[in-house]
Amino acid sequence: MTTRESTGFLPRLDRTNAAGRRRSPGDWAALLGFGAIQWPWLLRSLYGGRKADKNALLERLALPADALPHLGSWKADVGLLRLLVDHIERHRPRLVVEFGTGASTLILARALQRAGGGRLLSFDQHEEFVGATRQWLADYGLEAEIRAVPLLPGAAGWPGLWYDHGQLPGPIDLLVVDGPPWTVHPFTRGAAATLFGQMAVGGTIVLDDAARPGERCIARRWRRMWPNFEFRLWKGGTKGALIGVRKS
Repeated sequence: MTTRESTGFLPRLDRTNAAGRRRSPGDWAALLGFGAIQWPWLLRSLYGGRKADKNALLERLALPADALPHLGSWKADVGLLRLLVDHIERHRPRLVVEFGTGASTLILARALQRAGGGRLLSFDQHEEFVGATRQWLADYGLEAEIRAVPLLPGAAGWPGLWYDHGQLPGPIDLLVVDGPPWTVHPFTRGAAATLFGQMAVGGTIVLDDAARPGERCIARRWRRMWPNFEFRLWKGGTKGALIGVRKS
């Protein structure tokens, strides 16, 4: 399945742990603690945006009205998708790297196509999901390099798990972080910072779900560790997004 189909309230929990890895007591404490305080944000994320806004976005991209039948839950909302399209039209990135495949992959690929081209490299931990997403894009004449990779213990001292993506091309003009799910660990997406050194000057990072408590903690640490980036919280979607731009 893909986010073309309806999905549940929580992200899939299978295959989100590295083989043979068990959560530590600290991991469980963080998961249960943040789960208890962030339920208002999780409820808010059920709303994917207004149908009129979704239809306007699809019309803008010359996609049929049924191209995005289901949004909300753990998927990207219309606000985030519009933000990504605006960015691509304005900045025309040559390399876009995405973590967490789905509706955003379809929209990114279409926006790049209409902007004159650009390479989209997308990662997800679910192999069958990757295959279905490739077909989803193919149905609309779109292409992206979508790779299924395992999750391994977080890099650079971050808890949780991160994608075993290997060596990536660079420089990266746009980095979209919409995975792994918070159910791995509330701070698991913080390991995306291991790629900040590969960002082009002027390149942009977009962290989805940035209004959640876990992502707010990540943002504070990123600001301390990476003073050559300018970060701001964007509130135009239902779940918020942290936007970081490399200044030097």
